[in-house]
Amino acid sequence: MVNALVVRKANLPKSLKSCRAAQYVRMSTDYQRYSIENQAAVIAAYAQMHNLSIVHTYRDEGESGLKIKNRPGLIQLLDDVRSGQAEFDHILVYDVSRWGRFQDTDEAAYYEFICKQAGIKVAYCAEQFDNDGSIVSSIVKNIKRVMAAEFSRELSAKVHAGQLRQAALGFRQGGPLAYGLRRELIDENRLSKGYLKRGQQKSLKTDHVVLCLGLPNEIEVIQRIFQAYVEDRKSEEEIVRQLNREGVPNHLGRPWTRRMIDFILRNENYIGNTVYNRESFPLRGRKIKNPPNLWIRTKGSIAPVVDCGVFLRAQRRLTLRWLHLANDELLLRLKSLLQKEGRLSEEIINSTLGVPSIDVYCQRFGSLREAYRRIGYELKWDLDWIDRRSEFNELLRNTAADLAARLKKGGSVACFEPGIDVLTINDRFAISLRLARSWRGSGREPIWTINRRAILPCFADQASAADQTIEIKPVQKKDRPRAALIVRRYR
Repeated sequence: MVNALVVRKANLPKSLKSCRAAQYVRMSTDYQRYSIENQAAVIAAYAQMHNLSIVHTYRDEGESGLKIKNRPGLIQLLDDVRSGQAEFDHILVYDVSRWGRFQDTDEAAYYEFICKQAGIKVAYCAEQFDNDGSIVSSIVKNIKRVMAAEFSRELSAKVHAGQLRQAALGFRQGGPLAYGLRRELIDENRLSKGYLKRGQQKSLKTDHVVLCLGLPNEIEVIQRIFQAYVEDRKSEEEIVRQLNREGVPNHLGRPWTRRMIDFILRNENYIGNTVYNRESFPLRGRKIKNPPNLWIRTKGSIAPVVDCGVFLRAQRRLTLRWLHLANDELLLRLKSLLQKEGRLSEEIINSTLGVPSIDVYCQRFGSLREAYRRIGYELKWDLDWIDRRSEFNELLRNTAADLAARLKKGGSVACFEPGIDVLTINDRFAISLRLARSWRGSGREPIWTINRRAILPCFADQASAADQTIEIKPVQKKDRPRAALIVRRYR
């Protein structure tokens, strides 16, 4: 019954379509015998033997066969088959493993079944069996799929073991590069071959990559961060504001954030250690956080930037702020802080040792206001704008899209960057869009508040502050102005 669904060549009228075939070739990085040229040669010989003409090629170069996600060639092939646009009735593949090394063998069978439903036969040219739907071919094919999946599992384990050995020797195995560090390429004799730029990789197996310190000004910034956090008792937010206010650049070319500072304060690279295997992605699956006993820590592989004692003091302060406390304990510490200070704010909470940061309260209770409510602390001002923040952000995006559309109609080139909320016009002018909110003061007169960014975007021909103009366009919400669009122009 299953074979009855397959349209066989013997039952088709002899036409051009019955002699047309498409080939699918895929190369990952496992063996040279699986190169695109070698696959194409075997497929061409099979096509000539079976009187088939190859009319289309689908290819995935340098792509793993574990998943279909990053294989545009196979995705396009299946799309063409489903849509009925395929002008061929054969798909030629080198072998079962080139179709895919899917860890679930049913996934490989499912994609092949899609082709069979459309009357298209999948042929594995280098295999010793004919994919004709017989019992023998079905058994052998399924065994081949299991072997292909098992090969990937074994190879993944071997590669991971090799990476652990290399990491134990102090060689870098990948991951995001921290601020103030560089990648140095060395040969088998540990002689330097220069520094790798962003995106560059080593080309010889005998070469290795090690971490080393970056520029002196970057090292100074790292030492400043630890000094401010440990000695001056400043919060991470205060450090962020100070660096952005001074215009200190970072390795990402973006304003500093609290996450960047937190990453620096926790990074053992700055005391000379490299740590590997904190997280793993077995067979490109879900990310797994490994326990500390599986970490590979190599001490003294980098010149230290800060003293070990200073680093440990920073870890102690960070640990006290991020303890996994019970809800009652979290609320008790917050209530004790309220009794001591008489009021609460983000700045007070984040700068107090022994009290977790506001992120902990937001994650545990949904919002900081909910934590306030549970300890009986009521704020005196209207916080309705927080609940409507997503609504206001949508207003900002819609306004930016409307401005861009109007400018394009006028013959200008407009580009909006959502991350910094800036609309660039003809690469000469920039409009920074901000949302303002209104609230009632003691005199019952509306007061408009504008939250500006830590640093404003810089442009080569930016005018002075005196040459900037601001327009306020109120937006009516509930019969009173609740928000306004602030347009700040730079010339």
